[in-house]
Amino acid sequence: MSVFLGIDTGGTYTDAVLLNSKRGIIATAKALTTRYDLAVGIRNAVQAVLPDPMPDIQLVSLSSTLATNAIVEGRGSQICLILVGYEPHMVADARLERLAAKKNIILVRGGHGVDGKEQQPLDIKMVREAVRKRASKVAAFAVSGFFGVRNPTHELRIRRMIHRMTGLPVTCGHELTSQLDAPRRAMTVALNARLIPLLQELITSVSRILDEQGINAPLMVVKGDGSLMDAQLALERPVETIMSGPAASVIGALHLCDEKDGFVIDMGGTTTDIAAVHGGRLILNHEGAEVGGWRTMVEAIDMRTTGLGGDSEIHIDDGGRLGVGPRRVVPLSLLVAEYPAALELIQSQMRETPGDDTGRFITRERPLKPDQDNISPTQQEIWELLGNGPVPMTSLSDGVKTTSYFGYALDGLREHGLVVSSAFTPTDAVHVLGKYRSGSTEAAELGAELWGRRLGISKESFCERVVREVIIQAGYILIESVLAEDGDFSLKNGDKVVNRLVNRALGAEDGGNLSVTFSVKRPIIGIGAPAVTYLKPLAAKLNTPIFIPEHAEVANAIGAAAGAVVQKVRILIQQPEGKETPYRVYAPSGVRDYEALDDARSYARRTVVRLARKHAHEAGANRIKLQVSEDERIVRVGADLLYLGTEIIATAAGRPKLKERRKQK
Repeated sequence: MSVFLGIDTGGTYTDAVLLNSKRGIIATAKALTTRYDLAVGIRNAVQAVLPDPMPDIQLVSLSSTLATNAIVEGRGSQICLILVGYEPHMVADARLERLAAKKNIILVRGGHGVDGKEQQPLDIKMVREAVRKRASKVAAFAVSGFFGVRNPTHELRIRRMIHRMTGLPVTCGHELTSQLDAPRRAMTVALNARLIPLLQELITSVSRILDEQGINAPLMVVKGDGSLMDAQLALERPVETIMSGPAASVIGALHLCDEKDGFVIDMGGTTTDIAAVHGGRLILNHEGAEVGGWRTMVEAIDMRTTGLGGDSEIHIDDGGRLGVGPRRVVPLSLLVAEYPAALELIQSQMRETPGDDTGRFITRERPLKPDQDNISPTQQEIWELLGNGPVPMTSLSDGVKTTSYFGYALDGLREHGLVVSSAFTPTDAVHVLGKYRSGSTEAAELGAELWGRRLGISKESFCERVVREVIIQAGYILIESVLAEDGDFSLKNGDKVVNRLVNRALGAEDGGNLSVTFSVKRPIIGIGAPAVTYLKPLAAKLNTPIFIPEHAEVANAIGAAAGAVVQKVRILIQQPEGKETPYRVYAPSGVRDYEALDDARSYARRTVVRLARKHAHEAGANRIKLQVSEDERIVRVGADLLYLGTEIIATAAGRPKLKERRKQK
């Protein structure tokens, strides 16, 4: 019997769960996610979930929003990007100057061709000089050869030199992908290098928290494909943790529910994520996860995400319709729970005529660090006005002298995570309707009354409209996900008839002579705290079975604890110069030629098996099981058969290594 601790940092809440391998869930806990320092929320959740006496924990697993949020927000450390065999225009085409300073992007002579043969000798002298000049000014190095996945010897040589000269982290392109797209590979390797110091800080903090609690167990991190890897390996490949939280949620849903085919909908405070599952497995996006406008080369869960959650801001859209999200704000009920004096501020607004900014407040989210002392004069004014707690938006704008720059200044403070907005949200609406209790119901009711006055309806009617709108928006993204299973289709690009039919099926449009009913063939598996409130009515509208398992509100943390280690290695065999030439094996250590295909295939199989087992061991796997598959591509050209190549794939999987149990006295 083993005990696992799973931790998930979501956009709004950080969850922790203790899982017993025999008896299931021991304890669960939630704490607010502290975006300015994820470790604070993690510490609070871990302390809340641990019973007294504490069991002997054999494994800790962490899923985190850190990598995803850092890419979206443009955060990352200074790096040096060394590109071998690239042309100057490729730097601009791949937008690499957004990831590394222009002076730190080094184009080096050398590289290989698509056949793996060296095109030019590596200019090692140029590399040595570039590294020497930048070693003290960057946190990590990224190296990518134009055809480095076909022959990585130049990348490997540069990495060895950088390690000898600096000791700093180095990421090579061939380590992250075997695909040929060189510009995207350079972008992915640059993103990875930028993230290393950030993840190092998080893992160091989590390790410190575990030490404080007396937990001496291996620490694993969830990858974007739902599998686990040892924390030390995660430090080398942090980009593989993008989509970590959403992947953990699907793994958790499958662990909690007997359903193996359906649509997992994870509705949280910040986003709603939807993913299809088949045969008890999540579906991966083999084209590469897209995050923050960057199409990476990281295989991750294929998921649709929308800015719709319990903490989404309520607003009136350009068409005069009530809208929900996509911006996350602090619910009024939680604002007053943390700052009780804010209740009087809301009460004072009851005497005013409601406007766009009524019921909106601004609060400091974290301290101003020394390296952020370069904020503008207008931002400094705003910062000082927030020194005593939440301030109404109307009072804040009136208190700033340079009002023409107020909006830009405030947006800048939000983007840097220094301040946060608070306003009415769906979380407040369900407080008023008596469906949820976690904060100040009085604050939620006051906020609803302000909105009701603005729209000329009762506060209860307003809250029912909010809940209805959330259900409709969740329905749109579910229908898009269902249609995507049958091909590429978007309701945003659909014709008016299609959208009208969807509107009527979801109840977004009433009246008319045509009644529309939809039915989703596969069930909904609902997880996340708001699942019962919103997903049950949605399932009823779509005549679809729904399963909301026990502990659905902490499924992400359960998925982190229940995951397995999976590592894949791919090796390609081709005849690059025609059918009379040797068969070439493109291995991670370099190329090898064989006269006979069987000999090439035998070497490739031995190599993928050895490397997959090695990588799984390094990732923290125990009792490794291997599976090898081959994809041989042959086409007929006239009367001849043309050999295009063979890809051999080895998959190594196993449960994480556990800490040895304490012997019973």
